[in-house]
Amino acid sequence: MNTFKTTMLLALLTVLLVFAGGAIGGQSGMLIALLMAGVMNFVSYWFSDRIVLAMYGAKEVTEAESPEFYGIVRQLAERAGLPMPRVYVIPSDTPNAFATGRNPKHAAVAATSGIMRILSREELMGVMAHELAHVKHRDILISTIAATVAGAITYLAHMAQWAAIFGGGRDRDDEGGGMLGMLVMAIVAPLAALLIQMAISRSREYVADTGGAEISGNPLYLAGALKKLEIANQRLPMEQATPATAHMFIVNPLTGGGLKSLFSTHPPIEERVRRLEAMIYGPRG
Repeated sequence: MNTFKTTMLLALLTVLLVFAGGAIGGQSGMLIALLMAGVMNFVSYWFSDRIVLAMYGAKEVTEAESPEFYGIVRQLAERAGLPMPRVYVIPSDTPNAFATGRNPKHAAVAATSGIMRILSREELMGVMAHELAHVKHRDILISTIAATVAGAITYLAHMAQWAAIFGGGRDRDDEGGGMLGMLVMAIVAPLAALLIQMAISRSREYVADTGGAEISGNPLYLAGALKKLEIANQRLPMEQATPATAHMFIVNPLTGGGLKSLFSTHPPIEERVRRLEAMIYGPRG
């Protein structure tokens, strides 16, 4: 199923880029956009994980550099029957984490320096087990590509805006630009958000929560972590986080309200905690 989603995602990217290229530059713009789409499809599949990690300034660490964190990931990977992923630390006070990579053999997990300061060892185990569950379920490729695609489309929308500003109001079909460029910006930006919603469903977080609880051995580890992370991210949202990549994190790194509530790919924390606690205590009466 994820292979089909990935194929559809790349196909939609191609269509959107070609459409935008035609709107801005006519037939020649369509040709250029088609060539761009081919390059981006290749880059998204093979290098999207590196792009996302670079966006957040993530630094790969060794066991000698971060023995406790690295040791937790190694212990959990062994329990899950997974190859040891690359381990990264993001220099951010906002506590959060995500996994990326195109498959379990080429996976990476990243956590902020802030998350290591506020969580206990058991809670950090719960978080990283959740991320390794994403790896085990092979849904990290579609997540990472969605982030790269949405970011590229948003950038293209900004280009269309500048094209409209400096296009002198041209509207001829063979030239594109002008008000048509503004129309592209108005259409493509919402489609970028919609694209993420199509590719990433809230259900994957529930499945990863359950899988992470099984890997860590105690659902309450993750439940306790989620409670702390929700409060901390409301007080200190991640400044460098973007809507294009927010879905990758274990909790939404963006501030509350507005578009976050409308387009959030994360289920409510209280519902996630309820389901985790039910694994221990049973359904609430």
